[in-house]
Amino acid sequence: MRRIAVVTTSRADYSLYRSTLRKLSAEPGCELLIVATGTHLVPAHGRTVETLMSDGFDVAAQFDCLEEGDDPSSTARSMARALAGFSGAFERLRPDWLVVLGDRFEMHAAGLAALPYRLPVAHIHGGEITAGAYDDALRHSLTKLSHLHFPATELSAMRIVQMGEEPWRVTVSGAPGLDEFETIPNIDREELGRLVGLDLAQDPLLVTFHPTTLDLVPPAIQACRFFGALADRQEPIVVSMPNADTGNLGVRRHAEEFVGEKPNRRLVAALGPETYVNLMRIGAAMVGNSSSGIIEAPSFGLPVVNVGSRQEGRERASNVIDVPLEASAVRSALVQAMDPSFRAGLTGLASPFRQSRPACDIITERLMRQSLGSELVVKRWHDGSRS
Repeated sequence: MRRIAVVTTSRADYSLYRSTLRKLSAEPGCELLIVATGTHLVPAHGRTVETLMSDGFDVAAQFDCLEEGDDPSSTARSMARALAGFSGAFERLRPDWLVVLGDRFEMHAAGLAALPYRLPVAHIHGGEITAGAYDDALRHSLTKLSHLHFPATELSAMRIVQMGEEPWRVTVSGAPGLDEFETIPNIDREELGRLVGLDLAQDPLLVTFHPTTLDLVPPAIQACRFFGALADRQEPIVVSMPNADTGNLGVRRHAEEFVGEKPNRRLVAALGPETYVNLMRIGAAMVGNSSSGIIEAPSFGLPVVNVGSRQEGRERASNVIDVPLEASAVRSALVQAMDPSFRAGLTGLASPFRQSRPACDIITERLMRQSLGSELVVKRWHDGSRS
């Protein structure tokens, strides 16, 4: 029996993981051990650990790690709490594999805690670039702490090898968050509107803004400028809460003020994969700086106005319009994004993050067949090309 621990820290990574969790849980000879922390356990973020349970997953370990503040000191202390929490979980669960995804500081703490246990780490979505956030450094550091890599694209795979990783450790999987899109059932507009608390007779705008943590402009001012650019919009607007980055409380405050008591705007802590996918199916456009606009929106031919530098460096499809964090630029880009001719040009758009097979199949097969031992755990620097 192969014991595979999977770390999930928020609604965002869970929606990307879900197909892989289902595949692993159904795999003969695999014991899935979910370790939940981060915003999953915070009521203000929707306490989304309950979503995992309602989807039928058992949570093998869970612990709080987030400090109440959002200043640099609070973030650093949250990192320390996460490191200690993962150590306790690994000591008790004794997994054979640890699976992490992306670039959150909680994920990085899991990879760091695994090091003294000689616990092999598999990393999904490595090799990408997000120049505007310190997540970029965490992602690349996590690559060096990991033993198998599942990048979404060939370009990301090449970057991982450029960091000295041996090519045999790298398997291009595509983005697992795209696996379930075709199987999620349609929700009619009336029911979807009931779920989010809006009249969705008109196609909605989907809005998410996270702190750009390497920007010299404080996150609260970033958010003030961003939401100010949307102040005159009249269509229904669904605003997702920011994640637990440094400076997120100021962003949350401006999101709350933007929504206020306006009947055509709704602020949500967690939508759930089914509701979110259905909103992308009918959305007029997405605006903000979420990775969802880069990775997931192309599958729906959904126009995206990507604001600021947070996602700078990521591969993107032609649905993305990049603009600086300036009100006039955001407004002009929204006019372009919502032009019917622009939307028509996205019909049949291919996502750069999709492979010919489901990512969950590729990831599960490699995790189950990869031999464990010194060859895996002892890493050697690779000089040369991916081939």
